[in-house]
Amino acid sequence: MDLAQIVSLSKRRGFVFPSSEIYGGLGSCWDYGPLGSQLKMNVKKIWWNAMTRRSDICGLDAAILMAPMVWKASGHIDGFSDPLVDCKNCQTRFRADNTESYLQHKKCPQCGSTQLSEPRNFNLMFKTHMGPVEDSGSAVYLRPETAQGIFVNFLNCQVTTRMKVPFGIAQIGKSFRNEITPGNFIFRTREFEQMEMQYFVKPGSDQKYYEEWKNTRLNFYHKFGIKKENLRFHPHGPTELAHYAKAAVDVQYLFPMGWSELEGVHNRGDFDLTQHMKFSGKSLEYFDEAAKEKFIPYVIETAVGCDRLILAFLCDAYHEEKLDEAGEVRVVLRLHPELAPVKAAILPLSKKPELQEIAEKLRSDLSEVVECAYDESASIGKRYRRQDEIGTPYCVTIDFDTLQDQAVTLRHRDTMKQERISLVSLAERLPMLLKNF
Repeated sequence: MDLAQIVSLSKRRGFVFPSSEIYGGLGSCWDYGPLGSQLKMNVKKIWWNAMTRRSDICGLDAAILMAPMVWKASGHIDGFSDPLVDCKNCQTRFRADNTESYLQHKKCPQCGSTQLSEPRNFNLMFKTHMGPVEDSGSAVYLRPETAQGIFVNFLNCQVTTRMKVPFGIAQIGKSFRNEITPGNFIFRTREFEQMEMQYFVKPGSDQKYYEEWKNTRLNFYHKFGIKKENLRFHPHGPTELAHYAKAAVDVQYLFPMGWSELEGVHNRGDFDLTQHMKFSGKSLEYFDEAAKEKFIPYVIETAVGCDRLILAFLCDAYHEEKLDEAGEVRVVLRLHPELAPVKAAILPLSKKPELQEIAEKLRSDLSEVVECAYDESASIGKRYRRQDEIGTPYCVTIDFDTLQDQAVTLRHRDTMKQERISLVSLAERLPMLLKNF
């Protein structure tokens, strides 16, 4: 598969548009359209439910803007940077640490020139100012990750929920990184949404929970339809491991551009809480009443980019099927029903008022239980193809026989099989059919 196929489908069917497109766009920023915004909502929903429906994990929605000292404590102000190189020949800027032509031959990846600047550190945080006067005292940052909002609220969440270690805090929210080389559609962007969970454990038990969360997260992807052969673990070696981490592994997905990180699972030790204790002067120790002891919890982190996960789901679901010897091809998104932006499409066979009336009432009734679409333009075959392209599990056709037998034709997206089903029972049966899809 070519990534261009996904980009084309996304634009054509209203999943993702270039941001500010009528003004020529803004580099690596994207808008989610009518279908894309619903898909994104569904992706966040399945992740949120997988986390917060557990008895040992609570939710949080921390502010994007935080006290600047948070980022000093976390190391972002001093160390959150990439090595930047300028080509003096073509003026291309690129990262020095992951560009093969530079690492091996000290050449520009764009033009091949060796007239390059020395690498210099480029901080990835977006800096802005709070208040009416722009001075050094008013500087604040757009957060580059959501995790720090969880760490500084560790005790707030623990005290108010009365949870006992081990327990986790989950959060979904926007983050911002001034990436030097963003690209590959929504894979790497400057504005993105993260879904992170920090699991606080007793020191000594961290390796056990680290292994458990690796398997838990892998099973999550299997459950929602990503093929096992497209997933793998990539453990971080000594040169890849962050300075604070005891262990780390990437869950990688086979994207069109190759194996790349989908999610990170990290054993962060006690680095984060210890740093915030040091810089804030406030104790973040946990008191274990049963053992009558205090300790600083270790943290097992799971962190996945929502936008990157959406791309993986789109890539994995995309299929082109040859239907006949004449070469007709059907494009179908085999999305898991919980992800599909539209669960059922209501299609009156013609625009006759008597069929429209039944179809519109059915759409109104079904919309109470699932996301529905209504389409009455073009031939029924073309309408089926439109719904296949956006991943709609079921199409419901109202025809002239419906006027007599009070039944509709239900078409299955993947098999294209059709069955006759009672009109009055559809609202009750459809959720079960989707569950067993």
